[in-house]
Amino acid sequence: MKLNCLIVDDEPLARKGLEEYVNEIDFLHLTGKCENAVKASALLNEGNIDLLFLDIHMPKLSGIEFLKTLKKPPMVIFTTAYSEYALEGYSLDIIDYLVKPIPFDRFLKAVQKAHDFYVLKQKAEASPSHSQDYFFIKCDHKFEKVKYSDVLYMEAMQNYCIIHTAERKMITYITFSGLESQLPTDRFLKVHKSFIVALDKITAVDGNEIVIGNSRIPVSRNLKDDVMQKIMGNNLFKRS
Repeated sequence: MKLNCLIVDDEPLARKGLEEYVNEIDFLHLTGKCENAVKASALLNEGNIDLLFLDIHMPKLSGIEFLKTLKKPPMVIFTTAYSEYALEGYSLDIIDYLVKPIPFDRFLKAVQKAHDFYVLKQKAEASPSHSQDYFFIKCDHKFEKVKYSDVLYMEAMQNYCIIHTAERKMITYITFSGLESQLPTDRFLKVHKSFIVALDKITAVDGNEIVIGNSRIPVSRNLKDDVMQKIMGNNLFKRS
């Protein structure tokens, strides 16, 4: 299984360096490289790109602005000389953020994460029924089995996620959108840009917060109507 990659960077030396790195990794395949977002858009429309190495500071359209225009972006790793955009980058659900000059070991870690995410996504799409009552996450350098029934809620923390159960908190190295895409929708619901809750663990709704045990989880204003409908549906008794 190879990931088709596209390099987008206005610096020729940066493109060449990334190309050499890509050629060293057996699960990566370089599909193309270009110097600006306009050409990148054409290549994305033409081919099946799985992973985008995207510079931020480019003429006319920055990497961040370009990513925001994509309706269905591939996995993205920002490659930039500027560290100050990391927080905004992670809010766009990128896989990783690499600051130039990029050491090979850091590059390898980033693309390995992309590969792991791609494999998990493929498995989830191959078996969408979620017939099993558990899943695995990588936590504390090992793969741990987690029962869906044990999960209270999940919280985004930059490019990590925290899975809260009654017994413990588990931190796993996965994007929030990646986690959300693999959860059964009949059991879990995104209620905020940083929170997913287990529907059967909700004990109350208090204003713009959901109560689960001793925890209070915020509900986004733009999601509140959908959240209330999903939680209560036709089960809310009203005064006649």
